[in-house]
Amino acid sequence: MKMANPYLNFKGTTEAAFEHYRRIFGGEFTAVLRYGDFPGNPMGAPEDKLDAIAHIGLPLGGDNVLMGTDVISAEHTGGFVAGNNFFIALEADSEDEARRVHAALAEGGEVTMPLQSTEWAQLFGICVDAFGIQWMVSFTGDVG
Repeated sequence: MKMANPYLNFKGTTEAAFEHYRRIFGGEFTAVLRYGDFPGNPMGAPEDKLDAIAHIGLPLGGDNVLMGTDVISAEHTGGFVAGNNFFIALEADSEDEARRVHAALAEGGEVTMPLQSTEWAQLFGICVDAFGIQWMVSFTGDVG
């Protein structure tokens, strides 16, 4: 496994929260992507949510990155629920590892997004394990 990072969900306050975290931890954002930045709106963001944060990253030292998003629908995340508004994001070393880890974590839990190709990863999927922990599994591969 290359790395594991916290991924936080917010209800429209991601940008303010990450500006706050940047003041505390310092550094520069590795990415700031809004829903409207994706050609063709593949995530189906409503017109009034295109300026919301789809992804933001703030390095916390070493290879650690605090990441986050504004939740705009319940399709992949179950909606915003304070107290359950985080994921652990895993970056696998290989496609095989991503498939193995995603399947193992979903065992006894639920796949909320099957592993698939995205604009940012060769494979990306989301699941909730048998203990209620939300996981994002990705293998960047040739995309990144």
